Amino acid sequence: MSELSINTTQNVNINFTAATVADRMFGYLLDLLIKIAYSITVFGIFFYWLGLNDWLDGLDGWSIAAVLFVFFSPVIFYSLVLESLLEGQTIGKRLMKTKVVKIDGYQASFGDYIIRWVFRIIDVNISSGVIGLITMIISSKTQRLGDMTAGTAVISLKNNISINHTILEEVDNSYVPTYPLVIKLSDNDARIIKETFNIAVAKRDFATLIKLRTKIEEVTGIKNTSGNDTDFLRTILKDYSYYTQSM
Repeated sequence: MSELSINTTQNVNINFTAATVADRMFGYLLDLLIKIAYSITVFGIFFYWLGLNDWLDGLDGWSIAAVLFVFFSPVIFYSLVLESLLEGQTIGKRLMKTKVVKIDGYQASFGDYIIRWVFRIIDVNISSGVIGLITMIISSKTQRLGDMTAGTAVISLKNNISINHTILEEVDNSYVPTYPLVIKLSDNDARIIKETFNIAVAKRDFATLIKLRTKIEEVTGIKNTSGNDTDFLRTILKDYSYYTQSM
């Protein structure tokens, strides 16, 4: 597996494991099976049992195309919708424990997912997957054209790592959270905050701690009531762990 080094906006390098070509292919095949199963179900129920074929015979070509588009839009927009709703994952990606992220380490946006979806036409549909496969093989980050254009990569979530290397902080049952608005942060945000915080504390880089605190206040609307940036950031991480583990 190749290492994917992501440079965050705080100029901190975070290393992820890029998803292998095999992981990506199996994830794609699992999603394809789901789409095939849906298509068979639609044909079986609506076009065979309910006799919609006879009804379609009386329509013009544009009307037939519109009806087919409506019925098969879940297949057409499958990856776009699921990646947007599941924060970079489809059902296949979730089963293979892979996820789409931005190269800067933050959560990909809807616009990024659209770019990946559009380029799937070139990567997969037109070329029968050949272009996508070749670009993933030669790319150091296992990216297809859609990833390169959107500035995204697919990472593996299979790493066996301890709690000290994750976004989670150890909190006991008696812990009382201070900032409920931390739930506005995503997992990637929390991971970057923890990585940046640990490095800044080790280097006594107070300027970075100030920038980190300011960014969190801007994103979440939280205000530092402790007066100490180190205590504030440590509380943010513990609160995030408390709320995400309680969900």
